[in-house]
Amino acid sequence: MGWAWASETTVTELQLLGLAFVLCSIIGLERQFHQKSAGLRTHTLVGMGAAVFTLISAYGFAHVLGADVTLDPSRIAAQIVSGIGFLGAGVIFMRRDIVRGLTTAATIWVSAAVGMACGAGMPVLAIATTGLHLAAIFVLAPIGRALPTPDRRRLVAVRYRDGEGVLRSVLATATDMGFQASIISTSVDEQPSGARVVAMTVRFRGRTPLRDLVTALAELSGVVGVQSQDDETEDDD
Repeated sequence: MGWAWASETTVTELQLLGLAFVLCSIIGLERQFHQKSAGLRTHTLVGMGAAVFTLISAYGFAHVLGADVTLDPSRIAAQIVSGIGFLGAGVIFMRRDIVRGLTTAATIWVSAAVGMACGAGMPVLAIATTGLHLAAIFVLAPIGRALPTPDRRRLVAVRYRDGEGVLRSVLATATDMGFQASIISTSVDEQPSGARVVAMTVRFRGRTPLRDLVTALAELSGVVGVQSQDDETEDDD
């Protein structure tokens, strides 16, 4: 009789673990497709690990239950949340005062939540969370990019020393930060010392706030000055 109970419980555990594997793999595929640092393997392992810990918390200590023994399954769940926080922090980094990796860290957190839901015997919640995660990535993200921002009506005036390859560095930095550049105008100023300084006006389109790009360009070698300004030629919609 005891073996039959154990066998039935084991089947349930394996089903929940398999569901966590499938759902977290789906989440990881999206990150893998976008070539993020944490992709398919990381999200799958995180979800499976969270599911196993939750299953252990729910079923692993059943044999020690008694009148004098009380268990708190929520303790292991709380530790999972704390542990995932450290793992998520590992994919967040800063470059030129720009924080990157927040979305990937959030998806790791969601993978752990999906795994915990599976381990707790809540498959409907786990499936719904996975579906809403995909909706947030593929539906809300484009909507957010399409929303008008004040940066849409701003230009950037860049002054740099000619002949030092600064323009290439400016465009490379903008591309690296996710901006598309359209050069509006350029002019060359002759300095009393004989040096040539190029004054360039550029329109940058991107998701990152324009002020972050201005800060990054100002730090480039050969750049004399960077300033954002309103585009007075663009009419309101």
